[in-house]
Formats: sequence, structure tokens, C-alpha cells
Amino acid sequence: CFDGFLGMVQALQFMETDVVALIGPQCSTISHIISYVANELRVPLMSFASDATLSSIQFPFFVRTGPNDLYQMAAVAEVVDYNHWKIVTAIYIDNVYGRNGIAALDDALALKRCKISYKVGFPSNAKRSELINLLVSVSYMESRVIILHTGAEPGLKLFSMVKQLNMMGNGYVWIATDWLSAYLDANSSVPAETISGLQGVLTLRPHIPNSKMKSNLVSKWNKQSKKSNYSDLRVNTYGFYVYDSVWAVARALDAFFDDGGRISFSNDSMLHDETGGTLHLEAMSISDMGNKLLEKIRKVNFTGVSGQVQFDAGGNLIHPAYDIINIIGNGMRTIGFWSNYSGLLSTVSPEALYSKPPNISLADQHLYDVIWPGETAQRPRGWVFPSNAKQLKIGVPNRFSFKEFVTKDNSTGSMKGYCIDVFTQALALLPYPVSYKFVPFGNGTENPNYDKLVQMIESNEFDAAIGDIAITMRRTVTLDFTQPFIETGLVILAPVKQHITSSWAFLQPFTLQMWCVTGSYFLIVGVVVWVLEHRINDDFRGSVRQQIITIFWFSFSTLFFAH
Repeated sequence: CFDGFLGMVQALQFMETDVVALIGPQCSTISHIISYVANELRVPLMSFASDATLSSIQFPFFVRTGPNDLYQMAAVAEVVDYNHWKIVTAIYIDNVYGRNGIAALDDALALKRCKISYKVGFPSNAKRSELINLLVSVSYMESRVIILHTGAEPGLKLFSMVKQLNMMGNGYVWIATDWLSAYLDANSSVPAETISGLQGVLTLRPHIPNSKMKSNLVSKWNKQSKKSNYSDLRVNTYGFYVYDSVWAVARALDAFFDDGGRISFSNDSMLHDETGGTLHLEAMSISDMGNKLLEKIRKVNFTGVSGQVQFDAGGNLIHPAYDIINIIGNGMRTIGFWSNYSGLLSTVSPEALYSKPPNISLADQHLYDVIWPGETAQRPRGWVFPSNAKQLKIGVPNRFSFKEFVTKDNSTGSMKGYCIDVFTQALALLPYPVSYKFVPFGNGTENPNYDKLVQMIESNEFDAAIGDIAITMRRTVTLDFTQPFIETGLVILAPVKQHITSSWAFLQPFTLQMWCVTGSYFLIVGVVVWVLEHRINDDFRGSVRQQIITIFWFSFSTLFFAH
């Protein structure tokens, strides 16, 4: 597993003999190579490799007898979401296993509306100086939730440097995938210095239910290891999967022979032509009974030391589940479980849930209390303000009128106003930091052109803009707007004039022309009455002065008398 080339050569040399089934390897790199060989020779491959890209669709003879990283990363994403973290940093070993595992983690986090804000890989033979530079770059990032997906040797080497760089204190969260639990389970005497550098770390372990069969195997293993002078080496979860894999092949072969099956091989014409060299490819033979044996393997159903051994249509074990572990003191403490049956975190063991309908209510999620790095029980926030983050350039209109919305404070040079207050309060609700700076747009002596401000966002001169910017159809084509937090509703505009408050205020309802016309009609009424009455009525006769007074008197009488 440490050398892909040697692993490939040794596997091909092993395949020169007639093989009916393969068990192993554990590493993903060799499993990819052997899967091509197994397909060609029609030999079922019982692999413990967790690489999610190893699929029975591409490799029909591939059978996964261990956990799948798809489910492990789903469990990690559930832990991240349960603690209300939105961004994480991923550190991984730069090979097939590491890259594909982080890709699966990225997909799982996306389903929880979380994301990997920074990811960095390193080779398995990385020097100490390279690892230190890697950790320093991680410390500059805003996320303090760090996922470590690697192997035992490089992972422990990295953790030893983490403590030296003071990255195992308050505020940090370290989540290691199942490589860490596999190492701690397999070694009874872990150096105190190693354990000291892992305090507060969370890790995952494939869930193995407790059973008498499991206890008996552990007891036999311990006795045998003492006889062989390997008393420090214990069996871990992958050891249980190996044990059940052997039994699965044995049961499949037993069923195959009970059905009258016979073992036979035939030459591969394509390999027969590739003669020469020391690999002797022509010695490899196709298993004539490979398809039938594969069918028997996929149909096995028994209870092993790892639990229920049964495969789904994709060639994976049914009911994948993980223990969530917190490293405290000299040991490990299980704080809960994750099961694909419900997809949720719980303090109830997964096998107790299988007899009930799956509960998918997020309100029922629960884990026991965690002791985080820095020996604190308070859940870390998960982020800090980054020291090297790029600032967002926020365009702000520097208005001349309506300065209550937004304006520039000439004394301090800062921006203020109602829109600025709404923006800063909204940022305070985010669970992660945002570095920004306000850039005034306009000279302050006149209102700026808002269409030009929108164009500057389109051309990336500004990352965003805040202010009393109207939402129009044309602007929404290229920009995203927030929900409006200022709206006027239905408004009627009317001109306002100054009213006269003197004793002549009664003249305001009509214009001067209207009053003249009204007065003229009154005089006309008086003249008409005089014309009709002065020939027969003595009151309308007399001197000219008296007759004019009579005309005016009748005109005004029409105003003030009821008749």
C-alpha cells in the first residue's frame, strides 16, 4: 500500500496462479489496479478499500466488505451541521484515497448547505518543513474546523506539529476520519506524547455491535498475539471485516459446490499474446465459475463479528453506521452514533433503531457533551476573522439629498446612515466573518448616477453596493437584490401652497377672474330686474343716481336674502 508500483507488480505475480477469489487489499490505490485485473479474469475481489469511486458499476467483480467513504463523509457533514458550523478546512493526503474522500466530503457538506472554504493536500513523503508551512497556511484561514483525512503515519506526524504550533487550543476543532480510531484500537500502548497531542479531537469508527462472537474473537486474538510476542497489537474494526470476508467467501464457495459447481479455468487470448518478461502474463487464467461465485457472494446473509453481513445492489454492506468518538485523557469516549438508516446523530446504538421506522426529524438529533481542544466544554464558534482575507469593496452612494439613508461623515471619513446600519446588523447575524470596506461613489455635491453604480458592480469594480437603490426590471437582469427594507407603498403627490390666514381668506376658493364673472352676473341680474320693473313700478323710477342704487341693491339682495 505504501508503494503503488510494487503493490501492482506483487499482485500481478500472485495472479499467475489459478485464483477463484481475492481478499484485500485495504488501500484504494492498489484496489483500483487489481479491480481491472479481477474484471478481466472474472475473479471476485473482496476489498476493504473505502474509496467511494470504487463502484460495482465500473468494476462488476468488486465487492466492498468494509465501510464506504460516502457514508463516513456523510457522518462528518452531519457532525458539522449539528454544531452549526458552515465552513471547514480540509487537509488530506494527496493520493487516490485522500482526493476522492475529500470530494465525497465536499458533496456531503453541500447537501447541508456547508462548504470547504480551504483544502490542501500533501504527499505521503512530505518533509517536516512542508507540513509546517501547510499548517501555517491553515492557521491563516477563517475556518477553525479542520477535517484531517489521511493515513496513520502521516496523520500522527501532522498532529505532533499541530501542538507545537499552538493549533490545539481554544477555538480549534479537529475531526479525524477513521484512520485515527483504527490506529488507537490496534495499539494497546500508545506513547503518552502522542495521546497528549490528540486531546479534544473527534474521530469516527465504523460501528461494530457488541456480541459474544466478537468477544470470543478478541480473546483468541489476544492469546495468539501473546504467543507470537505481539501483545501490543490488537484487532481493530478492519480486522473484523477481514475475518467476515473470509467467512463470506467460504459460505459462497460452500453454496457454489452444493449447487454442483466445479472449478475450471481457461486461457485469456489477449494475455496469451503478451509473452516475454518476468511477469508471465500468459500464465493468468480466466475463472470459468467467476460469475456464479460472484452471485453466491452477493447473496450471502449471515451474522458475523462485524454485524450483519449482507450486500446491497451496489455491492456495499447494508446498514452502514459510525461511532462518533471524543479523545479524552488516556482513552476514547463514544459521544454518539451516526447511521445511514436514519441519516441522523443519536445516542442510541444503530442496531436498536433497525426494528423501528426511520426517524428523520432533526429535532431528535443528540450527542453527549464533548471536551474540545483546550479542555473546554463550550462549543467552539468554528471561525475567526482571517488575517489574509480579501476585503469586499462595497460601493456606497455619496448623496447630496436625503442623507438620512446614506452619506459620508466629513469629520471621520466613514459612511453612515440607515442603510449602513441595516448592513452592519445583517453581518452580525452571519456565523462567519466578512471583511469589507466602504468606497464612496459620488462627490457629495450632487446625487450620483445609480445606473453607473450598477454598471460598476457588473464590471467587478465593486463587489456589492448598499444604499437607497431602486429595484428595477433592467437591473435585476444582471444583479441580485436583497429583500427591500424600505418601501413607500401607494403614494399620491399633490402641490402645496401657502394659505392666507387674514380676514380675506374667504376669497381663496375662487380666482380673481371667477370673482369678476360672479360679480358681473349679479349686476346683470339687477339690470334685468330694472328693465322689467321701471316702466310699471314707481320704486324703480326717479333720478339716475337713485335708479343705479336700486339696481345694486337688487343685485346684493340675491346674495343675502333667502327668496
